[in-house]
Amino acid sequence: MKRRPFFFRNRKSEAIFIIGGARSGKSAYAEDIAKERGRERVLFIATAEALDDEMRARIAKHRAARPPAWVTMEAPRELTLAISQLEVAPQLIVLDCVTLWVTNEMLTDETDLEKRVLGQLDLIMEWAHMHDIDMIIVSNEVGYGIVPDNALARRFRDVLGHVNAYIAHHCDEVYWMVAGLPIEVKRLAQI
Repeated sequence: MKRRPFFFRNRKSEAIFIIGGARSGKSAYAEDIAKERGRERVLFIATAEALDDEMRARIAKHRAARPPAWVTMEAPRELTLAISQLEVAPQLIVLDCVTLWVTNEMLTDETDLEKRVLGQLDLIMEWAHMHDIDMIIVSNEVGYGIVPDNALARRFRDVLGHVNAYIAHHCDEVYWMVAGLPIEVKRLAQI
């Protein structure tokens, strides 16, 4: 945690992190929070890539379930570049999900992976703060399984674990999803 801190202290905007296992309800909960906030300009950053028919169907289903007023930006890599192309700043950003983003970045180039991802996160969070934009960030918890049997999988688990910890440390609220139930863990951790 030696990186420079996000500039989210003493501000109006809020950063929320939602983490959990696969199919635990993370995305649905993130979307529920975004809908409850009642923001008019929501930007949904989707990091999944439609590389096969099954994934295309999943993406289409998720896109159809979102409110029609939301803007969806498909950005599997280089999130800062994608955001820099926005013409109008949103009021709220849902980033879903960090797991696929780290995967995409890793498969493109492993060089300085963690540093690159954390650097992009810093820039996105600073930009959101400067524009008073709330953020909801979604990621998978990958630390509960067995130690992977190959170097690539171990590297992925390690990098995503560090990235998740960094995000959790810098967000205002952190929810751990278990069977569709959100548990607010950051508040519990500060007791």
